[in-house]
Amino acid sequence: MALPNINPTTTKSWEKLTAHFKAIKDERLQDYFNQDDKRFDRFSIQWEDFLVDFSKNRIQQETLVLLEDFAHEMGLKGAMEAYFGGGVINQTEGRAVLHTALRAPEETQIYIDDLDVMPEVHAIKAKIRSFCDKVISGEHKGFTGKAITHVVNIGIGGSDLGPAMITESLQYYKNHLNVQFVSNVEGDHVREVMKTLDLETTLFVIVSKTFTTQETLSNANTLREWFLSHAGEEAIAQHFVAISTNLEKIAAFGIAPENVFPMKDWVGGRFSLWSAVGLSIALAVGPDHFDALLVGAHKMDKHFKDSPFQENIPVVLALISIWYNNFWEAESEAIIPYTQYLRNLPAYLQQGIMESNGKGVDRNGENVEYQTGTIIWGGSGTNAQHAFFQHIHQGTKLIPADFIGFKTSLYGEEDHQHKLMANFIAQTEALMRGKSMAEAVNELIEKGLSEDEIETLAPFKVFEGNNPTNTLLIDALTPESIGKLIALYEQKIFVQGVLWNIFSYDQWGVELGKQLANTVLEDLKGDSIAQHDASTTALLKHLKN
Repeated sequence: MALPNINPTTTKSWEKLTAHFKAIKDERLQDYFNQDDKRFDRFSIQWEDFLVDFSKNRIQQETLVLLEDFAHEMGLKGAMEAYFGGGVINQTEGRAVLHTALRAPEETQIYIDDLDVMPEVHAIKAKIRSFCDKVISGEHKGFTGKAITHVVNIGIGGSDLGPAMITESLQYYKNHLNVQFVSNVEGDHVREVMKTLDLETTLFVIVSKTFTTQETLSNANTLREWFLSHAGEEAIAQHFVAISTNLEKIAAFGIAPENVFPMKDWVGGRFSLWSAVGLSIALAVGPDHFDALLVGAHKMDKHFKDSPFQENIPVVLALISIWYNNFWEAESEAIIPYTQYLRNLPAYLQQGIMESNGKGVDRNGENVEYQTGTIIWGGSGTNAQHAFFQHIHQGTKLIPADFIGFKTSLYGEEDHQHKLMANFIAQTEALMRGKSMAEAVNELIEKGLSEDEIETLAPFKVFEGNNPTNTLLIDALTPESIGKLIALYEQKIFVQGVLWNIFSYDQWGVELGKQLANTVLEDLKGDSIAQHDASTTALLKHLKN
């Protein structure tokens, strides 16, 4: 089962969307609300503990119909069947894409080459649970007989961003273990982490599918050397575990076979937190909460797989995103979670979305003549309001934004929560409504300013408005709701990739820099410098002097 291969700009629905865009591009959101008191009802989806309001978008009912027609014409339904059925949809690497299998129930059957992958998936989950129970309870001891108190996850990219973001987002549910993350190859970074550790009570989790990733192995070897300066090699088995498939290199490192958790090649790094890569999450919050995370993700998978497009949250959000990217020529999208727990969600989604859909070649191997992946950025509210919201409100660029909030706070601080939610709601209203010149003038009159002062100041007080937002309002921040949220964006990535006719699950763009870095590394270590451009050569000489 392969993905369809259709240039989206050649479809009849694309042509209709282009004409529709020209017809409504000057219309205003506030007028839509004034003309239709049922707009929210028709442009929102309530599903389980999620309320998704997409009514504050520059769309009409006809827009959604045309976008849905586009999805059907591009073969989205068949692509979804290939995706969930284990089809080789990562064609350039010859792999299935089955991170959804990692959160599927035990009774599910999913086949690759006539082999059901689910028994192994659940065997690994059982191994994670058993290991975590031993570490958390104190049964697993360090080399001096002390229980583990600290965990250091050593990885980069998907082997770091996902576990780090989820661990931080579920801080409320954490146990006594202090979990930290080392990713950057910068030596200062790893040394700062070392200063916080007691090696007698620290467990190191090395995450590298091949056990050859430069940054990860450099950090792992530095920590190993530091550990061995105080302990014998036989102690490594009690303090180091690996998530990898390279058994030979793992054994050479000194890690015991029972402390190896395998990864599958049908799980991409940026979608791997649901796999053994999530071991640090399970250690931080306990295996029950880790399982709840998986349950939530599976519920979203099922919603995505079974819901008609017009009621399908990932499909609707993906179609709206394409509407802005390809017709309004919006270059970026902001992700704004109104909770400090999710302050690193934008960075996590930045990798997932931009590494997946930042492609300029279609599934025919031809250069695309239309825009693909959007630039993802953001920050946590209300901090973001005091940082970059000025640009969204009064800047010259159209920036669609997702506002993510939770109805209840975890600690029950009602006064704080009311103020947080007041800002959460008010900002989407302000971005939609704006402020007219007449409103600005009236405000200044009420303040008692003179006519000259009003004439001078009023233009600076005007807000154009008409800025689009989606609002995702979730009942509470729980492991299950976070699982649903992350899976929602994963499925949105899939939909966009299908409709842009690109391969979302390879990432060849990261390879060239890695290859050249090896050459440059030899230049820095050696006595001579290989042939480069004048800029690169000058920079190398400056570093070596």
